[in-house]
Amino acid sequence: MTKKRWYGIILVAVIVLVLAVVWPKPGQAPSPPPPGISADNQTPPTNMFITSPAFNNQETIPRKFTCSGGDINPELQIQNVPTGAKSLVLIVDDPDAPGGIFTHWTIWNIGSKTTVVKEESKPPSAVEGTTDFGRIGWGGPCPPPGTPHRYFFRLYAVDTLLDLPAGASRKQLEHAMEGHVLQAAELMGIFSR
Repeated sequence: MTKKRWYGIILVAVIVLVLAVVWPKPGQAPSPPPPGISADNQTPPTNMFITSPAFNNQETIPRKFTCSGGDINPELQIQNVPTGAKSLVLIVDDPDAPGGIFTHWTIWNIGSKTTVVKEESKPPSAVEGTTDFGRIGWGGPCPPPGTPHRYFFRLYAVDTLLDLPAGASRKQLEHAMEGHVLQAAELMGIFSR
């Protein structure tokens, strides 16, 4: 075989491998639409970004942020929040959990001028909800051994402060957000044990 042909085969193999990691598997839950937006509709246009210096989009979340490590939230960086936003909401979940979507963190009333959520902390005045671990605050990735799971960090700019107490459920949070989402942004990390 020629060198060109080998390079072509290797390139195809790499593409297939990458798609196998990030593409939803049969029976795997797709990424749900933002609250208040049906699957038939489009997500609001976004220029807003959420990133992390701890991991790049669609790459592995470091162990220290998981139940296998320190179980602390990673630093998150926020850019281009729309001017009409009064606050931000963050929902972190795992759509690949055996029982369906598993919520790892809900936090709302994050100040609209916030540009960083520091590692192992929550912004001042932000309120945290109860996760599917049954406790308030961050619960890091903790999948069963085997196939990597996807963890979505979804950031929403909303046009109001949400009148919800600490410990509110994700369902209550999503209900309070309905009709108030201006923009959404997403960061996805992967983790397996």
